[in-house]
Amino acid sequence: MSMPAGDFTAQTASEAESHSPLRDFLRTETGSAAVLVAAAVVALVWANVALADYEAFWRTHLSVEAGSYGISLELREWVNSGLMTLFFFVVGLEARREFDMGELRDRRQLALPIAAGVCGMLVPVALYLVINAGRETAQGWGAAMSTDTAIALGMLAVVGRRMPPGLRVLILSLTVIDDFLALAVIAVAYSDRISVPALLTAVGVFVTVLVFRRYGITRGVVYALLALVAWIALLESGVDPVVIGLAMGLITYAYPASRSDLEHATGLFRLFREQPTPELERLVREGIASAISPNDRLQRMYHPWTSHVVVPLFALANAGIPVGGEELARAFASPVTLGILVAFVLGKPIGIVGASALAAFLSRGRIQLPVGWGALITAGTLAGVGFTVSLLIATLAFDGTRLEDAKIGILAAVVCSFVLSQAVTALIGLLPRRVRLRALVGEADMIIDLAVPVDPDRDHFRGPRDAPVTLVEYGDYECPHCGRAETVVRELLGDFRDLCYVWRHLPLTDVHVHAQLASEAAEVAGLQGRFWDMHDVLISHQGALRFDDLRGYAADLGLDPERFERDLRARAGAVRVAEDAESADLSGVVGTPTFFVNGRRHHGAYDVESLSAAVRAARERAAVAA
Repeated sequence: MSMPAGDFTAQTASEAESHSPLRDFLRTETGSAAVLVAAAVVALVWANVALADYEAFWRTHLSVEAGSYGISLELREWVNSGLMTLFFFVVGLEARREFDMGELRDRRQLALPIAAGVCGMLVPVALYLVINAGRETAQGWGAAMSTDTAIALGMLAVVGRRMPPGLRVLILSLTVIDDFLALAVIAVAYSDRISVPALLTAVGVFVTVLVFRRYGITRGVVYALLALVAWIALLESGVDPVVIGLAMGLITYAYPASRSDLEHATGLFRLFREQPTPELERLVREGIASAISPNDRLQRMYHPWTSHVVVPLFALANAGIPVGGEELARAFASPVTLGILVAFVLGKPIGIVGASALAAFLSRGRIQLPVGWGALITAGTLAGVGFTVSLLIATLAFDGTRLEDAKIGILAAVVCSFVLSQAVTALIGLLPRRVRLRALVGEADMIIDLAVPVDPDRDHFRGPRDAPVTLVEYGDYECPHCGRAETVVRELLGDFRDLCYVWRHLPLTDVHVHAQLASEAAEVAGLQGRFWDMHDVLISHQGALRFDDLRGYAADLGLDPERFERDLRARAGAVRVAEDAESADLSGVVGTPTFFVNGRRHHGAYDVESLSAAVRAARERAAVAA
């Protein structure tokens, strides 16, 4: 199993092409949360330097008219009810993708996030109502229940560097349920007097959307126009129109690209290459777009805008309040501020951890925690960050000094939750290693995505076969991305001596004409005990994989040339390659390279940092299970 020398620290080409410190920062939750916090700080400075100018600006009316009909709203309202609709649309898309392709595709995993999410809202509301009992301020209970997704995930990236990957999924699940229920509260408890005809119009438009989707209409502009009509109808009805954003996101399916769709797109591109006409260009674009689920395309299109523009604009429009000594003294004597602060900092962790414990106990083990108890407590403290939706409800429930008190309570809760989360993670870090791993990882069964398990008697291995972590790659010898990933794999094998690496064939014959022959050549070399030697040569000579090239490589490696050529012409390796390709189909693999870490599919980048993090997480889970 010789391995040629190489640059084990090189980046993949895709990394090098897209690498810039600013771009990398903006792609992370830490980046989006930092932009949000910066916008809130700017709003606070603006309001404390020139409060009159701040309020006058955001109360400026902007009108949009078409004939005799028009909509006139303050700038703040355009942000809160207009742009935030896009934010909730992305939240709905993320929830739907998790439901269709993520952890929640196992419907048994839904019970715990639902129980924890609901109780994580009810307990804070109860604490707020206790503190505000018998007062008019009790009407603001809705401002004390909703977690801010962006800040919570951003804080997780800062305080939870050693937390298991499942914690991010859990927090996302909790916040999606949180946002869904919060929007229901806004629609029912904080909407103006309801106009039934307008509300029925919005419902009718949404039913039309469902009918169009049922009959396969895929034109995005059609759905955009219908969503706009529904938004206007909801605005006229008195129900906060942001509801339509979440609803549209939740009905947008997510699914992996199918091989048939990809091969169809390849065929269209070949036609275009032969005859580059405008009509074929349009068909190519439509064919490529149809291969990717609408959910994925829309998330990629709108998520950066909501994270780095919409939500920061919302913070800029709503977080500006005077925070002098007099205002702070008044606020922290106010039941509004104290109610919100206690609700988030204490109520959220109590509700989430308590509901999770109760669900696990009552189910007698049928419902398992996706993470350990230490990570769950961390999730509870991080969920104490209420900002976006809380500010939105506060602006609906209060005005004047009470609104200022509510905003101070919300901002104070962000700071206190961050400090509490840091304290919890520091305490977990002091535990003995095995206890710490159990507290973080837990003992829940992991979803296995690899349909055909690794077989020590069949698969091609590098590294110890009894390693705690097995990395499986489905690859294509003519695929340039696989060639770049090879450097990453070699570095991983150098860094992790307890890692087992398995290569499985997936020749993409519709785009790589020599890939099938190259895969069979590797298997034929394997019949002479030289699979990995041939593998290394093929992956480093991706531009020369014709029959004569393969015959030359066999001679250079010292193989029996006559046997190699005879076996290759007889297609002695074809059955093995076909078995690998079939196993890829069963696992939903359609592109290369695709990696599985201990049977779990690795999504996202395949650079050294990302794959190393996945390997470390799998190793920790294996250590707990041992």
